[in-house]
Amino acid sequence: MIALRGILAPVVSPFDGRGDVDLDGFASNVRAHVSAGACGIVVTGSTGEAALLDAAERNALVSRARREVPDGCTLLAGTGAESTRATIARSRAAADRGADAVLVVAPHYYGEAMTPDALLSHYHQVADASPIPVLLYTIPKYMHFALPPEVVAQLVSHENIVGMKDSSGDATLLARYLELQSDSFHVLTGSGVLFGEALRMGAHGGILAVSLFAPELSFDVWRAREVGDQAAVVRAQEVLAPLAAKIVGSMGVAGVKAAMDSVGLTGGAPRSPLRPLSAPARAMLADLLRSAALAPAA
Repeated sequence: MIALRGILAPVVSPFDGRGDVDLDGFASNVRAHVSAGACGIVVTGSTGEAALLDAAERNALVSRARREVPDGCTLLAGTGAESTRATIARSRAAADRGADAVLVVAPHYYGEAMTPDALLSHYHQVADASPIPVLLYTIPKYMHFALPPEVVAQLVSHENIVGMKDSSGDATLLARYLELQSDSFHVLTGSGVLFGEALRMGAHGGILAVSLFAPELSFDVWRAREVGDQAAVVRAQEVLAPLAAKIVGSMGVAGVKAAMDSVGLTGGAPRSPLRPLSAPARAMLADLLRSAALAPAA
């Protein structure tokens, strides 16, 4: 089974002055995240603006990440699409380019049609066809629904479905997913706000956008939990939570990218139609980073 434990970095997709993917800046970021302690790299996910990338860009990012991600560090590729056919094609392409597993967000454009039967059929077909393991991905903020725990309960027995990322930020819902964990199915949180609590509840780790620009603060929570110091977990989480809530949660991709620029990594502007941060938002971001002792890059 692939390693799904610790903090995985859901990397951004930087763009150059022409609006093309900046693969060198991307590679530099990946190396920095690995050096900071990330046990995995997630390419073409929500923070990576996957919905705004074409097929060639997706493939190039997975290929370049494979060159930078060392042995023992898991490479996940987001491959969710609105059709089962496209999801399978993306998953096969990611496997061909060296991904260790795929992270598959549920189809959601036709949300009312995503009945339990439709979701079960979709994920079973994807898992049957994918050459590499599959992780389920639920993110109600963008899907506008959550994967029903009853559906997940029927998917965990598939030998090629090995885990899930829950970005609901809902502890009650997370608890339902955690009840389904086993040696062959691991649950990761996508919520930096909930990270410490998720670990206490039994999550195996997190795929955390906040770790891209605040890795040490994120690992403070993880390390405290590893040694069983719950008081230290709470203290570290109190520092991390405002960054996750306000920069990742409220400012979105533009906030994450601006924060990365501020700490010396390659963020840049998001791709249109997403807009860069406004001046007031940038001032707020600077205050948040300063309050967390994340000094701006020199």
